[in-house]
Amino acid sequence: MNTNTTGATAESAAETVAELCEERELVVVSNREPYSHAREEGRLTVDRPAGGLTAALDPVMQAAEGTWVAWGDGDADREVVGPDDAVAVPPDDPAYDLRRVWLTDEQVEGYYRGYSNRVLWPLCHLDTAKMTPREEFWRAYRETNSEFADALLDSTADADRDPVVWFQDYHLALAPRAVRESRSDAFLAHFWHIPWPSQDVFRACPQYEQLLDGLLANDLVGFHTDEYCRNFLDCVESATDARVDRSSRSVAHRGQRTFVRALPLGIDARRQADLAERDAADEWWADFREEEGIDPSTSVAVGVERLDYTKGIEPRLRALERFWADNPEWRGELTYVQKGTESRSGIPAYDALQKRVADAVERVNDRFATEEWTPVVYTTDHLPEEAIAALYREADLGLVTPVRDGMNLVAKEFVAAQTRDPGLLVLSELAGATDQLGDEALLVHPYDTAGFADRLGDALALSRAERRRRVADLQREVHAEDVYDWLESTFETAAAIERGRRSVRTTGPRATDD
Repeated sequence: MNTNTTGATAESAAETVAELCEERELVVVSNREPYSHAREEGRLTVDRPAGGLTAALDPVMQAAEGTWVAWGDGDADREVVGPDDAVAVPPDDPAYDLRRVWLTDEQVEGYYRGYSNRVLWPLCHLDTAKMTPREEFWRAYRETNSEFADALLDSTADADRDPVVWFQDYHLALAPRAVRESRSDAFLAHFWHIPWPSQDVFRACPQYEQLLDGLLANDLVGFHTDEYCRNFLDCVESATDARVDRSSRSVAHRGQRTFVRALPLGIDARRQADLAERDAADEWWADFREEEGIDPSTSVAVGVERLDYTKGIEPRLRALERFWADNPEWRGELTYVQKGTESRSGIPAYDALQKRVADAVERVNDRFATEEWTPVVYTTDHLPEEAIAALYREADLGLVTPVRDGMNLVAKEFVAAQTRDPGLLVLSELAGATDQLGDEALLVHPYDTAGFADRLGDALALSRAERRRRVADLQREVHAEDVYDWLESTFETAAAIERGRRSVRTTGPRATDD
């Protein structure tokens, strides 16, 4: 089963970029780099983007022939750059420059592990109890954002016109202001990939005013959902003297108008469907099922995520435990496969979570397992893309139940991989993806253990015809609003804003001065 909806492509997105940029350089700025270099047994290797945002942006950047500024964290990254700390990529057919920013161990600890992931991440996911707002974290975040801005400015210093710059995510909230102060006519856009909290939660961060000031240096700030846009405008209105125009969803601040838009991120749905149909996926699933003793007649539920406290793994295991306790007829008839990827090890909240998840799996298995059946099959092994796609494809239920999530692309990957007998998406009502997928997924509240367990029974009882109908509707959505549609929509929005800026320059006072 596969929906081959023809929508935007990397080529059409690149055409929209060309309209926006004209003779201006496109610069993408992100924490993560699209290519990294390493030494393996003395041989230089290149890690290429396999999926996600970097993989989607890579062909667009190749067409635009711009610059990508990112943290160089590969152990051989320094070996291949020139005096300007840049290397042309892709290696086999260079099309754009990757400008690397070098971070010290202290910066990684303070800017990345510290402020980004121990302040902004829990704040935006409504878990302020896990915030650790240390002064040294903030100092490292400020300094590192300044270094990203300096690298960007240096890489475009010889350009005849100010660049078009697209910042990615919460790691770089301050960099736009530094760039704006040096290149006042640059077009700056920023996409915030995680939730934006309500204004009362946001004020729990000691530096909320500085963060807002940094983001309001952009011409465009994008979020996944309308709710996050409203929350952002509420924060600006309550915490600054900026003028908020709700009708146009824009903010006038320090001589600059910033437009705020909902631009939900998608996936490369066609590629995901292709992965699910590869021979490697079939071979991996056959081997995995045999190794883990999963009977072919057994129903399978699957969860795939990083081991992050926002992903709802512990509440999900409690719901499954309740389901098997309340429905003994499903013991031996439903196997749950949890693929976890260790994340941010060394941060106490993550180290503790990894132990709690392992303990919970052991508890459930000790309670229900038989000689022939293991209720929860748990793996943290690295799996190739085809293996993940096979897990999705073979699952009768895809359990995507975060306690808070900006979007959650696993939900969309699961849907796109339903190329054969369709499985049903069970989705948390607290995920951003619910705005797009909630009508045909079965919604649960991750903390309602009894209700969640009941919903699992409802999902397993659905007829094959009903599953097919729901999945077909979900696939139309996921294929139509894929990552290339997101790219095209973002650049079309940016181009319209830029046309408005040019009009103001040529016909009268700036729109921000009214």
